[in-house]
Amino acid sequence: MSSTPATVATPARLVLDTNVVMDLFHFLAPPLARLATAIASNQVICLANERTLAELERVTGYPQFHLDAVGRDNLLQRYRAHLTVVPVTPGDADLPPLPKCRDPDDQMFLELAQYAKADLLISRDNLVLKLARARQRPCPFAILAPDAAMTHLFGDTDSGHSPAEHQLVL
Repeated sequence: MSSTPATVATPARLVLDTNVVMDLFHFLAPPLARLATAIASNQVICLANERTLAELERVTGYPQFHLDAVGRDNLLQRYRAHLTVVPVTPGDADLPPLPKCRDPDDQMFLELAQYAKADLLISRDNLVLKLARARQRPCPFAILAPDAAMTHLFGDTDSGHSPAEHQLVL
């Protein structure tokens, strides 16, 4: 009897834009519960760099989030606990050109995804999502909205599981 080695799936490498991080770690958005579970159990790899973390730190200070210094620090620590932090893309990196986002503040997510060899950039930003269809300079990674990313990562998101089976654990 010959035994065939089991294939181990490589965890998907993800870049989450700031809105998605806030959905997961501040709002505990139920539609992203399966992603939260996958992050907490290291079934996916979340990627960030100092630029994206600095933006998150700035955004957590916005008054509409009602986070005091302790709440902000807690959110940032919970997110950092699940991250692989990569260096900021060096200016001389020999990488193919990316499409340019109309919002220069969002370009850093594209650059991070390319430099870190991400499989997927999950964003709620329409200007970023529009780049998924770029023809002249296509991205070497997928760009999806959270709902499409859930289907991409987990298949049918309405699989008959009760909400309790996909509790937020971050």
